[in-house]
Amino acid sequence: MRLRKILTIVFLAGLCLSFIATVAGAEGPFKLKPGAGGKLCLSCHAAFSGKLNAKHVHTPLAKGECSGCHNPHASNHGMLLSGDANAICYNCHDSVVPTGAKSVHQVVGEGKCVACHDPHSSENPANLLRGGSALCFECHKELGEKIASNKFGHSPVKKDCLGCHTPHASAENTGLLTKQDPALCLDCHKTDGATFKKKHMNYPVEQARCSTCHDPHGSNSGAILADHVHAPIKNQMCSQCHNEPESAQPFAVKKSSFELCQGCHYEMVNTAFGKNRLHWPLVDKTGCINCHTPHASSEPGLLKDKMLVVCGQCHADTLARQERSQTKHQPIHDGECTVCHSPHASDNVFLQKEASSIASCAQCHDWQTHSSHPLGDEVVDPRNRNLSLDCLSCHRTHGTEYVKFLYYSDVQTLCVQCHTKYRR
Repeated sequence: MRLRKILTIVFLAGLCLSFIATVAGAEGPFKLKPGAGGKLCLSCHAAFSGKLNAKHVHTPLAKGECSGCHNPHASNHGMLLSGDANAICYNCHDSVVPTGAKSVHQVVGEGKCVACHDPHSSENPANLLRGGSALCFECHKELGEKIASNKFGHSPVKKDCLGCHTPHASAENTGLLTKQDPALCLDCHKTDGATFKKKHMNYPVEQARCSTCHDPHGSNSGAILADHVHAPIKNQMCSQCHNEPESAQPFAVKKSSFELCQGCHYEMVNTAFGKNRLHWPLVDKTGCINCHTPHASSEPGLLKDKMLVVCGQCHADTLARQERSQTKHQPIHDGECTVCHSPHASDNVFLQKEASSIASCAQCHDWQTHSSHPLGDEVVDPRNRNLSLDCLSCHRTHGTEYVKFLYYSDVQTLCVQCHTKYRR
């Protein structure tokens, strides 16, 4: 009897030790059998084994740990991912974006790592989908086309975007730059040579931002000056606007606001001041350079950026409305605000070029061919006897949530606002 007890205890102890050993040998949070976290997966996903032969294999896959990213049983996420596709990478790569980063790559901020990286393996370093700048130009197509067509290229740009930019985020610099301008430029360009100083009229440009005159991605102008160069810069007449190069403040301008520009652009300034309504950026302390760059620009008219971007700095609400609008107004969509508005001054409300919205709209829309509705100063708006009927009585030029810029979801609802006897 005593022997039986001893044997029973020994058997149970062995069973416990066996169970403990099995649990101890189980892999990961799912307590999988050895090899079940990866190698076992290939017994079904045999075609996937070719991924392991690539030059660069994602570490979890190389270790045979598919369960590092995938749940082997079930998931609320596609591809049985163990977390949200836009966040799962940060479980391991949590230092990609520095805390308080000055600039973050949009796809990184949105968690779209697979827009650039293959999550399993690749023939390119860092599991990139494509090598070099070709990957960048898949999103930055317009920039890629410009770089390819430039007459004068910038050597670092020809090699790789990562010569100047960091791909994920920059802790201290705007534009994902590895260093801020001019420090970045001074890594390659030496400023103490006589030729360099002569080209820059002896101004201490090593203390200034090179990109105010030069396009870092290349251009069609010599010395990669931006495509549109302000005449004083082109003619090496920096002192026309700035103090002399040997002065205590060589980059200070001789006059402030529009008064400096008025010396050359007096006709435009005088015409603007003769109008009833001025665009306020023209006359504040900053003046013309609210919208224009004073040296050189890639945009016509020396605009600081594309017109839609420049106007959108103040009129963000208008652009947001257009973005939500079912029907896009072509001039806004194309970034041509000056089709309807004068950028400096006007005698008309909203700085419109034309005195009436009917005349303004008629520049593009021959409304008389598709509408017989009475319009004009002599036609009174029944909703407000102080107003006359014009295009804006029924349409909102910058868009609405309804088609054709209408104020209401259907034509009948719109019409009965005036024609009340037909209301149901």
